[in-house]
Amino acid sequence: MKKVIATVVATLFATAAFAQTPAAPAASVPAKAEAAHTKAVAKADAKETKAVVKADAKEAVIAADAKADVASAKADAKATKAKAHHKAKKAKAKADEAKTEAAAAAAK
Repeated sequence: MKKVIATVVATLFATAAFAQTPAAPAASVPAKAEAAHTKAVAKADAKETKAVVKADAKEAVIAADAKADVASAKADAKATKAKAHHKAKKAKAKADEAKTEAAAAAAK
C-alpha cells in the first residue's frame, strides 16, 4: 500500500509540475508580435495617406498655377489684340485722311 500511495503522490506532484510549464508567455509573444505588426501597418497607412494628400495638394497648386498662367496669357493676348486693332484703326484712318488729301489736291 505504501507503494501505491507513493506513486499517487508522485503522480500528483508530476502533474502539478507539468501543469505549471510556462504556456502563457509563449502565447503572449505572438500577441506582442501581432500588436507590433498592427502598429507598423497603421503607421505605414498613415504615412501613405499623408503622402497622397500632399501629392494631391501639390497637383492642385500646379493646376491652379497653370490656370492662372493661362488666364494671364489670355489677358495678355486680349490686350495685344486690342492694341493691334487700335493701331490698325489709326493707320486706316491716317490712310483714309491721306487719300482724301490727295484727292483734294488732285481736284485743284
